[in-house]
Amino acid sequence: MSQLTNLTISQARDLLAKGELSSRQLTESHVEAMAQATQLNAFVSQLPDVALEMAEASDSRRAGGSAGPLEGIPLAIKDLFCTKGTLTMAGSHILDGFKPPYESTVSDNLWQAGAVMLGKTNMDEFAMGSSNETSYFGPVQNPWRGRGDNRALVPGGSSGGSAAAVAGRFAMAATATDTGGSIRQPAAFTGTVGSKPTYGRCSRWGVVAFASSLDQAGPITRDVRDNAIMLGAMAGYDPKDSTSANVPLPDFEAALTGDIRGLKIGVPKEYVLDGMPGEIETLWQQGIGWLRQAGAEIIDISLPHTKYALPAYYIVAPAEASSNLARYDGVRFGLRVPGGDLREMYENTRATGFGAEVRRRVLIGTYVLSAGYYDAYYLKAQKIRRLIARDFTEAYETVDAILTPSAPSAAFPFGDKADDPIAMYLNDIFTVPANLAGLPGISVPAGLSAEGLPLGLQILAPAFDEETMFRVAGVVEQAANFTAQPEQWWKVPA
Repeated sequence: MSQLTNLTISQARDLLAKGELSSRQLTESHVEAMAQATQLNAFVSQLPDVALEMAEASDSRRAGGSAGPLEGIPLAIKDLFCTKGTLTMAGSHILDGFKPPYESTVSDNLWQAGAVMLGKTNMDEFAMGSSNETSYFGPVQNPWRGRGDNRALVPGGSSGGSAAAVAGRFAMAATATDTGGSIRQPAAFTGTVGSKPTYGRCSRWGVVAFASSLDQAGPITRDVRDNAIMLGAMAGYDPKDSTSANVPLPDFEAALTGDIRGLKIGVPKEYVLDGMPGEIETLWQQGIGWLRQAGAEIIDISLPHTKYALPAYYIVAPAEASSNLARYDGVRFGLRVPGGDLREMYENTRATGFGAEVRRRVLIGTYVLSAGYYDAYYLKAQKIRRLIARDFTEAYETVDAILTPSAPSAAFPFGDKADDPIAMYLNDIFTVPANLAGLPGISVPAGLSAEGLPLGLQILAPAFDEETMFRVAGVVEQAANFTAQPEQWWKVPA
């Protein structure tokens, strides 16, 4: 059964279509692998019975001559997506016991495409974190270990559970969300492919909100083709989401032509950081060489307001979080901690239900929105955001895509940055600008660090041009020929 968990979606799709494999067999193999990986803590809810029931229904549909684009494919769902009748807690104690009476649009799109749900993946609380250490359910362990070093490593965040499940070969793919890099950074840390589509490409309806103008759903997969297949099934206009874009949905998989001759690829000088590890710079130069060799023209560009992206993000995102998280008060759903009066009940519930990082961001957000500070902080951050978006608009007048590193380092051990919020926030330095500008980006595994840990390269494209993003990513993937896998040290007997 283990060889089935090494299949990509496209490989499994072909075997299923030929009748050489059933969804029941494929799902059983992943259910077994999931049960053997509990040490990684990647799932908060394993749903083997649901998965097998959905797999049998998929096999019946196929036997009846009906098959969707993800028919019979077992997936993991980040616990930020509401799933009808299934516990959805966003990694937070304050949503204890919450079982939504509705399905998120993205997950519903996947079920309509024939996919199978293995379970809900662990995540940083309310998606606030870069290491998956803030979850109420405890940290997720990265399936990778450093060469000659048995220390547990973070998988990145906030979509660390999704990334670990895909990297560990116990989910074929997973949904994730990206507010400031929460798909691309964990993908880089785990040797997987993670894409954040253009803001508005995927519906946010039924996704627990962190920062509404930044949050965007996307997939984490084993390779670029699978990512294109997944995004095609997840995306689409949704009238229930006022920020959903009513634009045509291309065939992303068809964009993987392998031909980038004549494309202009921008290399921004602002992404060269003081103190950046030499191996990150070396990998970036290697990626530039791969694209040049494939026939692309490399152009040095400037994104002058990049240095302001991180501070602007950490004003805008907490401000929106402060507003969004005001709904968690112990009155309507989730945790309730009694108090002497209504106000005390609010205070007790929020103090008990929210973890330290969430409380920190809510306090920051409330402060920057308060009278006397709104103009000095929030309004100024929004102006900077507009300038960052303009930088990209001007750059895309001369280039078709942009190549950068995905993260400033490889995965690091637990506790290394947990007590230093600024050091933790710097993990998002390469990914945050795309969220502020609403642009699509993808991380592709491209090499290993000196310790044998995955490193990724990021491709950014113009708004609603995921086709170019995938086209370039496919070429990087082919040139990198990244075949390394983590040793499955975590397996326990079934």
